[in-house]
Amino acid sequence: MTQDLPVPVVIDPETAEWSVDGFPMLLIPRHYWVQIMSEIEGRIGVAAAETLYFEGTYKAAYVWCETEAVTHGLTGIEVFAHYLKRMTERGWGKLAIEAVDAEAGTARIRLAHSAVGLGHGADAGRNVCHQFNGAFCGAMEFVAAAAGRTLDLESREVACIANGAEQCRFEVGPAGDST
Repeated sequence: MTQDLPVPVVIDPETAEWSVDGFPMLLIPRHYWVQIMSEIEGRIGVAAAETLYFEGTYKAAYVWCETEAVTHGLTGIEVFAHYLKRMTERGWGKLAIEAVDAEAGTARIRLAHSAVGLGHGADAGRNVCHQFNGAFCGAMEFVAAAAGRTLDLESREVACIANGAEQCRFEVGPAGDST
């Protein structure tokens, strides 16, 4: 069964570059990304890899939200919801906001069918979807900054399909709090 892509993809005939809303995109197999993650974690350790993923995905999400807010005229929590929608449409899994408070900088996010979790398999024995932590903080901190507030947030994956859970779940809140 062939299905149209859920996002408008533009392919430059000269360069073969894919883009969505002006952002360059890559289409890669899931195992490719999961293998890169596994190699990094094996070489520098899981804790160091988590820090690396957090910093990279935080910056990427912040910039993406900043640009998409202008492109689509989005404000407030609409930007965060749009970010999760686009991540879903790009194949990371089905993301849903369970609860959110933009003022407090808190959110609970559910991720069903995580591409990263599925790539590691149900018997990984640990939470593996930590790359999303930075992305969720970057998106939520952008929402706060756009409203003239500064938040310092953290995110934790509290359940993962690679660690026996039915779905992955994340909690975002102020840094230092027990989110």
